[in-house]
Amino acid sequence: MASSVDLGSKLESVVTKLVSKGRYGSKSEVIREGVRMVEEREKRLEQLDRALARGLADAKAGRSEPMEKVFDELRERFGGKAAKNAKGARETVRSR
Repeated sequence: MASSVDLGSKLESVVTKLVSKGRYGSKSEVIREGVRMVEEREKRLEQLDRALARGLADAKAGRSEPMEKVFDELRERFGGKAAKNAKGARETVRSR
């Protein structure tokens, strides 16, 4: 199925440069690559949405650990670096 797209002058210029530099063989190749990248991003966003939904469901069902306990375990496991990161994360959470 043939499509016609209006990219606007800025994006058209980018596409033209990519083809003229030999990075792509045609404008269609550039557009197809862009659509593939959008498709991949959308899949990653869907995965993230599912992971967030699972996490929220776990928290709502009481399947979570208190933040302090998690940070204590991280400090124990990883030492100073984790302690510094944990402290910064706690301060960020408290400031919200």
